[in-house]
Formats: sequence, C-alpha cells, structure tokens
Amino acid sequence: MKIIELTAENVKRLKAVAIRPDGNLVEISGRNGQGKSSVLDAIWWALAGSSHIQAVPIRKGETEARIRLDLGELKVIRTFKKREDETFTTSIVVESQEGARFPSPQRMLDSLLGELSFDPLAFSRMDGRQQLEALKRFVPGVDFAAIEKANKADFDRRTDVNRQAKALRAQAAGIGVPAGAPAERIDETALVEEMERAGEHNADLERRKARLEQAGRDIAIIRTDANRERTLAQDLREKAEAAEARAKSQDEAADDLQRKLDQAPALPEVIDTSAVRRQIDEARKKNRAVDLREQRAAVEARAREAEETSSGLTKAIEDRTAAKREAIAKAALPVSGIAFGEDEILLNGVPFEQASSAEQLRTSVAIAIAANPKLRVIRVQDGSLLDDEAMAILAEMADAADCQVWVEVVQSGRSTAVVIEDGQVRGAVAVSAQAAE
Repeated sequence: MKIIELTAENVKRLKAVAIRPDGNLVEISGRNGQGKSSVLDAIWWALAGSSHIQAVPIRKGETEARIRLDLGELKVIRTFKKREDETFTTSIVVESQEGARFPSPQRMLDSLLGELSFDPLAFSRMDGRQQLEALKRFVPGVDFAAIEKANKADFDRRTDVNRQAKALRAQAAGIGVPAGAPAERIDETALVEEMERAGEHNADLERRKARLEQAGRDIAIIRTDANRERTLAQDLREKAEAAEARAKSQDEAADDLQRKLDQAPALPEVIDTSAVRRQIDEARKKNRAVDLREQRAAVEARAREAEETSSGLTKAIEDRTAAKREAIAKAALPVSGIAFGEDEILLNGVPFEQASSAEQLRTSVAIAIAANPKLRVIRVQDGSLLDDEAMAILAEMADAADCQVWVEVVQSGRSTAVVIEDGQVRGAVAVSAQAAE
C-alpha cells in the first residue's frame, strides 16, 4: 500500500497542496522555509497518533487545517482546529475504498503503520548503540532490555561476590596456624579438675598442720597454767585444794590432748602442681592452634561458597548471552551481511561506520523498507546531502522493493520533482498536479 495522493491545507507552512506521486522516488524540493518539511510532516501526522504532532500544526493566521491521504484501499482524513488559548484539537477519519468508516481509526492505522518515521539518512548518522537499538526490532521474541538488565544485575552481584571472596581469601591467608598444630582439641577439663583436687588437698594439709602447731602451743600454755596454780597452792594453803583440783584437771586435759597428738597420723607429702600446670599450659597452646585452624577452614569455606556463587552468575550471564545470539542468528535481518556487535552493528564483519557511503546508504534504506512491510512509504529528510550517485541508489532500491520514498531536497534535476514555494506546488508540475485532482 502506497500514497496515491496527498492533499494538505494550512498545515505548518503549507497553504494548499495536492500531490500525486509519479514513480517510487518522490522528491519534494524548494528553498528553505517554503514548506518542504511540512509535506513530509503532513504524511506522518495523518497516520501516527496525536502524540507525534508538533505543538503548532496549523498555519499562522489560520484556525483550521486538513490532511487527506489516499492510500487506494484506504482514505485517511485528519483535521485540526485551533482553540482560543492557541492550543488545538485534532480528529481522524479512516474510510475503506467503498466509503465505510472504521470505528477505531487510529487502532486500524497503528496495525498498518510500521516505522514511517524511520529516516535512512538519520539512521546512518546514529552512533553504534542507537543503530543497534533500531535493528533489534527485527529479532522477535527477544527482550533485549530484560536481558541487559538481568546481565547487569548479575554482573554487579558477581563483582560484589568476587570482592567478598577475595577479602575472605586474604582473611584466611592472614590467619597463621603454627606448624605441627594437632588435628584434635585436647580436653583441658580433666587436667583442671586434677589441678583443683591437688590444690584442695594441699590447702587441707596446711589447715591440719596449722591445727597441730596450735595444739602444741596450747599444751605449753596449759602446762604453764598448771605450774602457776601449784605455786599459788603453796602460797595459799587456804586455796590449795581448789588449786590442786584445778591443776589436776588441767593435767588431765593436757594428757588427753597429748595422747591425741601422739596418736595423730603423720602428714602426707605436698603434691607438686607444677607438672599439671605445665600440661594445662601446653594443652591451651595446642587448642589455640586448633582454633586458628578451624577459623581458617571456616573462612575458606565461605570463600569457596562465594566463588561458586560467582561461577553460577557467570554461567547465567553466558546462557542469556548465548540465547540472545542464537535468536539473532535465526532472525531474518533485512540486509545480507548485517550482524549485531557488542555496542554497534556490523556489516560484512566490520563496524557499520567503516563501510563505504554507498554501502551505508543501501543498508539504511533496506532497513527502512523492511520496517514498513504494509505501508510501502518511507521519508528522507536532508535529502540535499545526497549526491547524484546516492539519489540513483535510492531510486533503484525504491523501484526494486516497490516502495515509495519521499525525499526532501533543496534542488532537483528530475522532471517529476514537486517544487514547493510559499506553501504551494509551483510550476508546470503544479498545473499537472491540480489537473490530476
């Protein structure tokens, strides 16, 4: 489906034009500011949704504008009306060849419209990333944005995990385990209990020894008291009997205590705790070495876990990338020899920007044609940048693909070129265009 006729009134700089294309290469020529761009914009505005229309679509001084496209099978009419606040309203009507109107005109056009806004020259001037984004639409079923988002998330996480693994490895390496450290921990409890028993035994021994020494001192005191009492008995006859009795009682107590002292068993030898203490110190030293070994093993285990996580993330990234490459390889790309690079597109194995101007033009036009499979129309702004050879390539490809290419140029040597002057079609072409209407 192509444009059979375009009419536009009061659209941007246009007053009133009626253009019936002659051939697949449609050149819109004229000086700057005369309305060439308005013709190409009118095509786009007639078909695209209102969100694509510029802020001031109505010619200065007018209150209404109208675009009519005859596509053969369909006729599209878009109208504009200016409000008092200088904004505008727009409406669209789409009719079939028989005159029936579609109830949802824009939805119908959206199903028909491809990438009419795709400008081959603009594509050739894009940077590598922008060209890559434009070409991705030819790979159905692949959500490039989702893949890139997932890969970036896994890459960032892998970076953190690798940093953590490296830190853990350094931490493990910094834990010095003494040579010959035992594999098993030594039980200090038995040694400590043995130490405690020895200490209690020695303390009890000291207490008993002190009691024995005190008993000896008590005997001496008692003996002294008895002698003093005897002396008192001699001096105090009156109290002799009482004193003698007391002396006898004291002697008996002393004799009883003496007997107990004589019968007391010999004290045992003092236990030497230095050997046990040395064993405890040695056990603690070895257990500290075991602690260091276990600590290092735990850190190394965490490092291995982090490294395994990193490997899993790497595999996820590689799997997604491989799936994307497989989908790209199976995709029907519009140009033979074109391929996806990392941040750019490739043509015959080399970056697109390194291809010749002719190769770049042919590739860009082929992509634009492939992007519009139903409505066989593409627009080319800045066509004045194309030399004769490039224009010939454009005409050749338009005919070969049976695709209508509307080109905006300042001057043209073609008799079929449409010249726009002060918002109208000028010259002999204008006469034939109006007559054809």
